[in-house]
Amino acid sequence: MKGWGTMSSTLRPRPIPGLGANAIGPEEEELVLDVLRRKEPFRYYGLDPNSPPPMAATLEKEFCAYIGTDYALAVTSGTAALEVAYAAIGIGPGDEVIVPAWSWISCFTAIVRVGARPVLCEVDDTLNFDPKEIARLVTPRTKAVSVIHYQGVAAEMDVIQKEAHKLGLFVVEDCAQSLGTSYRGRQIGTWSDVAIFSFQYNKIATCGEGGMVVTRDQRIYERAVRFHDIGNYRPFHANIVKAREPAFVGGQFRLSELSSAMALAQLRKVDAMRKHCRALQARVLSKVTGLPGIKLRRIPDLDGDFGFEIYLMIDDASKVALFQEKLNALNVNCGARTGTYPQYNRDYVKTGLAHHPALSPFRDYREWPAPGYRAEDFPRTEDLTKRYVALPIGWLYTNDDADYIGDSVVAVHREVCTN
Repeated sequence: MKGWGTMSSTLRPRPIPGLGANAIGPEEEELVLDVLRRKEPFRYYGLDPNSPPPMAATLEKEFCAYIGTDYALAVTSGTAALEVAYAAIGIGPGDEVIVPAWSWISCFTAIVRVGARPVLCEVDDTLNFDPKEIARLVTPRTKAVSVIHYQGVAAEMDVIQKEAHKLGLFVVEDCAQSLGTSYRGRQIGTWSDVAIFSFQYNKIATCGEGGMVVTRDQRIYERAVRFHDIGNYRPFHANIVKAREPAFVGGQFRLSELSSAMALAQLRKVDAMRKHCRALQARVLSKVTGLPGIKLRRIPDLDGDFGFEIYLMIDDASKVALFQEKLNALNVNCGARTGTYPQYNRDYVKTGLAHHPALSPFRDYREWPAPGYRAEDFPRTEDLTKRYVALPIGWLYTNDDADYIGDSVVAVHREVCTN
């Protein structure tokens, strides 16, 4: 695939942003075909009762090795992974979980689904969880903090972990958007009591829909297994961790062998995708760093950044729309593709409802939206998220594409920000 050429050449169709989905190839095909040939799409048993199918088990084993953790459990989605993680640490009615206001839908709804109340916090200039918010928002009902590593950049986990554990709070890492990202030499997902990942279509590694729960805690692992498999604790898991917990009612979030096969092939490509993105990111940054009136998103650990999306923070928010418009005219992808928006702007927050009125954690509020769930309560999040232009870097992008992106930003900056 050729690049876009110089600024004066005819504009070419822009490459499609995305990583795992664009990296699908013969490796995924071969593993999926293996499942079909064996006619064993269910993870716990197939044609031979003495030999359970291998894909989900291998995915979990290799995921543990890649992340550097002890236990991994494949589930049906990143959203399911969050519900399983909260259930595994015993979050329920009357509890509170502090979560960034700037986050994906599931980050909020999974807390409501287990009966707890999401308490929204500000993000800082990393666009991640602001560690100072823990002390501001903690109450006797707070049981956990949920840290979202937004778009390939790790939150300041050493600070967050220390503050949360000092207060006796669980730390949950939501790594759905950032598989392969590290912080201070450790993979994200290893800084917390329990962490989750996603294999949804737009994620770094994909099987269309899928997720992973990881932990180092045996009790959390057993409870996660039981909750994801309608209360069961099958021999496969008992051979990993001996059963100690009493059975309880669970849901059904088992990942199929077909999805596991695809996710396994994708996991094996993550390092190659990261290397590719970081190389192209460096080319873009060499051109755009230091432009007057533009700052870059703060990255607490530059060596750990995945590099698949660059955030230009424009000092004058009134220029953002025009900046994006002119980049789009040059066929430079620059829109927010994550579906991440402030939670307080979403309909289910504006209504404060769950699927049954008695299940809403906001049912006792006399007025709604109450303080803590309105745009005016989050001035920093409002400011930061209205001032950025995002530049995605995809698997199909080339060096020429990266150079073209950088040159385009410089040209648009000259036109929009210096006049």
